[in-house]
Amino acid sequence: MTPEEPSPAGLSGPPGWLLRAIGDRRVAFLTVGAINTVVGYLCFVGFLLLLGHQRYLVVLLCAHVVSVLVAFVLYRFLVFRVRGHVLSDLWRFETIYLSALAVNLVLLPVLVEVAGLPVLLAQTLIVLVTSVMSWVGHTRFSFRRSAPCDDPRR
Repeated sequence: MTPEEPSPAGLSGPPGWLLRAIGDRRVAFLTVGAINTVVGYLCFVGFLLLLGHQRYLVVLLCAHVVSVLVAFVLYRFLVFRVRGHVLSDLWRFETIYLSALAVNLVLLPVLVEVAGLPVLLAQTLIVLVTSVMSWVGHTRFSFRRSAPCDDPRR
């Protein structure tokens, strides 16, 4: 897939810097996804050190907020370069991550409290599942446009 071809998410607008550099939307998308996964995990570790292991669900919520905002900015400017619709795009973007967060909020206590896994190991296993969920959701929903937008203000 070249930068000129439509993206999997039906986006419009010029390609972002990373997409122009890499030349393939899928690779650019996965690159930002990998970066965001690392950022999210590092946020989780940082908040875990700051707030303590016993507050791992609060840690998860804090890391979620930071990583979603970082990911949104990275995808929106480095890969997709869509214009306008910032709040609606952020909401659509967040709905994908809310689904992943819901899975995480259920699985993390099960793996930690029931299975007895250490918090960081449990979170690592969950990240593998939620990363796939995010890929599918973002490629099919987050920045989708129903029709090309010719309005220069967008």
